[in-house]
Amino acid sequence: MTSGPAGDPPPLTPDDVEAEFRVVVRDGNRRGVRMERFFWSLLKRLAESRRTTVGQLVEDISNAVPDAGNLTSAIRVACSRALVDENAKYTEVASLKTVSTLLTACPSPAFALSSSKKILAFNPSFQSLVRRQLPMAQAEDDRQGLRLALDLNVSEIFARLESDRERPVVTGFVIGMADRRYRAQLSIVRAPLVDSDVLLAFVFG
Repeated sequence: MTSGPAGDPPPLTPDDVEAEFRVVVRDGNRRGVRMERFFWSLLKRLAESRRTTVGQLVEDISNAVPDAGNLTSAIRVACSRALVDENAKYTEVASLKTVSTLLTACPSPAFALSSSKKILAFNPSFQSLVRRQLPMAQAEDDRQGLRLALDLNVSEIFARLESDRERPVVTGFVIGMADRRYRAQLSIVRAPLVDSDVLLAFVFG
């Protein structure tokens, strides 16, 4: 499902909220559970990710909270907790900190670029390149005067990456300061960030 505008609840379908009664069997134990189809789908996905059956997972949930009283509520909570934990892991992976780590591991000059063409992070190789080609950009404050220009418009780059996520976009670029310029090529992909328009640009040529 896709999210709506910020602040709006995620879209639901009648099928999501329709309750469905199923009998779950495990080791001869039959349990009747009436639950929304959305949670049945989550329960099945959770069972598959743990390489077990829905019946075994329901049994595990029941054993974990024997005094819960309401097995259906316990299943809903278990499914919701699994989603929260999964989202936390994805959020940690899809962070600017992780992007910076990826850039640092890259031996060639590379940087992260926002949709407004602001350089958000860069690796030591890119820093060395800038200092070598633009000697006046030695100090941190001096680098604020760096100017970046791309041969392709940033919106066009995002559009191309959206239409073909498996192929990087290649474009020329120029960085400059005062009267000095440096031109090369960039291979650009979209950064693995959640709800963020950030590009990873790798210098070559």
